[in-house]
Amino acid sequence: MIPQSPRILLFTGKGGVGKTTVAAATATLAARRGLKTLVVSTDTAHSLADALGVPGTPEPSEAAPGLHLQQVDTQRALERHWGELQRYAKGVLAELGLDAVTSEELTVLPGAEEVIALLELREQVRTGQWDVVVVDCAPTAETLRLLALPEALDWHVSRLLPAGRRLLRVLSPLIRQVARVTVPEEDVVNAGERLHAGLMGVHELLTGPNASVRLVLTPEAVVVAEARRTFTSLSLYGYRLDAVVANRVFPAEGMDEWRRGWVEAQAKHLANVRESFAPLPIHTVPYLPAEPLGPDALASLAEELYGTADPFAPPGGEPPLTITSAGEVHELVLALPLAGKEDVDLARKGDELIITAGSYRRVLALPAALARASVRDAALRDGRLRVRFEAGGAL
Repeated sequence: MIPQSPRILLFTGKGGVGKTTVAAATATLAARRGLKTLVVSTDTAHSLADALGVPGTPEPSEAAPGLHLQQVDTQRALERHWGELQRYAKGVLAELGLDAVTSEELTVLPGAEEVIALLELREQVRTGQWDVVVVDCAPTAETLRLLALPEALDWHVSRLLPAGRRLLRVLSPLIRQVARVTVPEEDVVNAGERLHAGLMGVHELLTGPNASVRLVLTPEAVVVAEARRTFTSLSLYGYRLDAVVANRVFPAEGMDEWRRGWVEAQAKHLANVRESFAPLPIHTVPYLPAEPLGPDALASLAEELYGTADPFAPPGGEPPLTITSAGEVHELVLALPLAGKEDVDLARKGDELIITAGSYRRVLALPAALARASVRDAALRDGRLRVRFEAGGAL
């Protein structure tokens, strides 16, 4: 029997906006409401343990009643998920004359620690023991690259691995003789396939009906501008945003001249946030006199943050990507909120649709019904890219 997926909440935002504090507060509130909760970080800074006032451990350990914290041991997890591939790569580099230290450095994947943290998260979800899983993600740019990785790898691996297996069988004697390097054995190729399958499982989990992203920001021009771009990019990759948290908002009471300027500036930015992200809920956190540390302070912060709202209800609304059919006409709709026509580019290549929004690109493998059809027309309206397909269409 497959265990039911827990409610998964991912918190991200520009570095320094307080996303770790908000993530820890949300997890603490979940535990106090009787939900068995795991909080884990994909950020190598590992600030969660500091916020909760407990030591981090490689396996989930109880930080407060009902609340468990996991600080992934990336070295041990790297060995488990990436070990066979890394050992092979190190061996080849050694054969080419590189020393052991240099080989070790060159075979560590960029962003490997964050990737491994997501693979470990998937393992925890599959145990079926959690009601809520809260993920404190890396800062926005790293998070977007990380969340785009599984699907990007799938596009390459699904094409290269089958052909690669056949080529290895044919060319391995020649490679050994001419290049004088070891050819990857079957177990190394299998390890690559397992890593790929694990990442695709992560993508399926985090774009599923029980998962959503919460964007943490502070009411400042640069931060809000990045948050708007992040909203578009998350939707492009199929991730659902269910709320925005505006942190460090100055209270309007008891203002002196200096603080009045901040309050007025923040009010303008908050109005922009509400307009940009409507109809999503905008939760605000006041600028506190002291940093909230420990479960009690975090729980108080979360109560004020969410008020009467249920922060653990399943995300509502349509998923970012939908496909509908009416006779011979099929329509693919992809949410691209806040994107302008000048930001979006669309191309068709075989059975793939290549969608670019700003500096981010998604290669979307079309289902069979759409792959056999031609693009009739496409339009960006009301924050949604609508692409219509039909048999014998224009393109």
